[in-house]
Amino acid sequence: MSDVDFRSRRHKPRRDVEGRVEVTDCMTGKVVGRIGNLSESGMLLLVDGQLRADALYQLRFDLSSVAPGNDPVQVGAQVLWLDPDAVQGRTWAGLHFIHLPPGQRRRLQAWIERGSG
Repeated sequence: MSDVDFRSRRHKPRRDVEGRVEVTDCMTGKVVGRIGNLSESGMLLLVDGQLRADALYQLRFDLSSVAPGNDPVQVGAQVLWLDPDAVQGRTWAGLHFIHLPPGQRRRLQAWIERGSG
């Protein structure tokens, strides 16, 4: 399946993330990028570090700066596609969540629904 196929199959509402929400690799403790948009099933990430297509990662991000009252979110995610950004010299990545605890999923859904209307 091509990168375009993945992007055209989005089924969940997503919300752009205002400001800078950094995403950290839980295994290395290093920031791998920042969130562009977010859904309950995945995210668009502007990559600062190195990610590999089809690889699995344990990631953490804190939405409290854009969604007060939310605890940091820890997810298992798979990189579905990578797309180099020639202008900024970075890479965009599409990630699919393979594990998101139910309580965090509910809070994320509520935040997305508040902003998508």
